[in-house]
Amino acid sequence: MSDIKVKVPYLDLKAQYQSIKPEIDAAIARVLESCQFVLGPEVAGFEQDFAAYCGAAECIALNSGTSALHLALLAAGVGPGDEVITVPFTFVASVAAVTYTGARPVLVDIDPRSFTMDPAAVEAAITPRTKAILPVHLYGQSADMDPIMEIARRHGLVVIEDAAQAHGAKYKTRPVGSIGDMACFSFYPGKNLGAYGEGGAVTTSNPEYARTIRMLRDWGQDRKYHHLLRGFNYRMEGFQGAILRVKLRHLERWTEARRKVVNLYNDLLADSGVESPTEMPWGRHVYHVYTLRTDERDGLQAFLLAEGIQTGIHYPVPAHLQPAYADLGYGHGAFPHAEAAAEQVLSLPLYPELSSQAVAEVARAVKKAVANRTQTAVSR
Repeated sequence: MSDIKVKVPYLDLKAQYQSIKPEIDAAIARVLESCQFVLGPEVAGFEQDFAAYCGAAECIALNSGTSALHLALLAAGVGPGDEVITVPFTFVASVAAVTYTGARPVLVDIDPRSFTMDPAAVEAAITPRTKAILPVHLYGQSADMDPIMEIARRHGLVVIEDAAQAHGAKYKTRPVGSIGDMACFSFYPGKNLGAYGEGGAVTTSNPEYARTIRMLRDWGQDRKYHHLLRGFNYRMEGFQGAILRVKLRHLERWTEARRKVVNLYNDLLADSGVESPTEMPWGRHVYHVYTLRTDERDGLQAFLLAEGIQTGIHYPVPAHLQPAYADLGYGHGAFPHAEAAAEQVLSLPLYPELSSQAVAEVARAVKKAVANRTQTAVSR
């Protein structure tokens, strides 16, 4: 299929860069002139800006979203013998970070409409070993946080939001990143707020958590060569802080552009025979991805590729069915909603610069694929 000409790419990072090139180039030049390549004033400035954006008192910038999860869990006191409740339908880092601490991930199923943690499944998963709950704000939509927070408070548990895909999303009137005890973000390049390389952050309004994470990211130091904790080298680079400061200023505009693309997709695909994503009534969805559901996912993906349209699958194998996590003891059928989603989801091209003509081309191809499938079924 390598000779197929791509008409609509799944993602176009170059278009975004070109739209803000003078600002980005100036930011990079500032870092080069300052020679502050690790942490430094640009990273500190981004931390201040992003904390304010998320409605949190503090932001601690790190080298990846996975590192953010790892350090948030450690700051919460999670360690060997503990359990952390999370979901199987997520990028594997949500589960992997729990195992880094020596704790055990305990999984619960998702709500099939929102793709996020089903609060009704959480309470039954709590044991005397449970230390924290890790809801994932998947695809740009928040989990249903009020019942999760209520359960956590009643049982004395820490809540860590996995907000890696939800920069700017809201739950009711509150930004994600300000609801749980801590929240973890990824700035991987394809994210709504993406660095030009790896990056991550933890937001929190708890000063002790913030102090602990700041030490843990920098070898456990409270000052140079004085190591109070056994820490890590999880620091953000100066270039990424400078780039993210620039991009954060454009994030709201980009989010609204994404939502306009989504509205157009929804209108054009309303009678297509595939299921469009549901924006739950509790908040603002920022659409990191636009994910359809269909029982003919693989066939639809192949048809779209043949038409020159790139797509993605987020995610084809839930965490509990990954060979690396077979020792958790879950098997096929353990989480039917997560497993069904993994077999059905397909993400269409979505980025702020995507033209209405390109959206129409994608929708036309989706409807053509469904029509062809229906015609084939009838002819049989």
